[in-house]
Amino acid sequence: MGRPGLALTALHEEMRACQRCLQAGYPITPGAVFSGPDSARIMAVGQAPGVTEVTAQRPFNASSGRRLFEWLAGAGWDEDEFRAAQYVTAVTKCYPGRGSNTRSKGDRVPTAAERKLCAPFLARELEIVRPELIIPVGGLAIKRFLGQGRLVEMIGQVYEQGGHYIVPLPHPSGASLWLNRPENWALVQQAVHHLRQLRGRLRL
Repeated sequence: MGRPGLALTALHEEMRACQRCLQAGYPITPGAVFSGPDSARIMAVGQAPGVTEVTAQRPFNASSGRRLFEWLAGAGWDEDEFRAAQYVTAVTKCYPGRGSNTRSKGDRVPTAAERKLCAPFLARELEIVRPELIIPVGGLAIKRFLGQGRLVEMIGQVYEQGGHYIVPLPHPSGASLWLNRPENWALVQQAVHHLRQLRGRLRL
């Protein structure tokens, strides 16, 4: 276990020091946000950290995190225990800033070029941690693992890919209008049910 631990520590230092997107002209706030040990059996992957995550240096720190951990509590995971034992990261590691549209309620979605610059980091996290269960949170993360598709067709499903189970969840942000529809909430509850079953079956 020592070698993976050293490899992850080195990767974390590299991610914290990275300024590739900033040097390429993107208005990010440098400072990668992630958490968790190399022994994690679960990896939750979001889109990108928000502004409060940068300050706290903790993924899913604000209201979206409260909702996400309400869902995970429904599957049987305590938030503090999950954060301590499991790995939480994002498709891109730094805060991308607010959307350019003044009516936008959310943060800017990282561009394809930014995602490409950051992609090797997530690939190495997966290689080192080797999670049994991956929980992609939000459309961007879902696309990274499962390709393009409609949320209504993907949320509530369990996938097996490359030795991992994958259970996608929608973005838990209050800005997400997708969650306003009762039928979509039902899909979230179905996903939580699958997570609860996997937690018992795999003893996660």
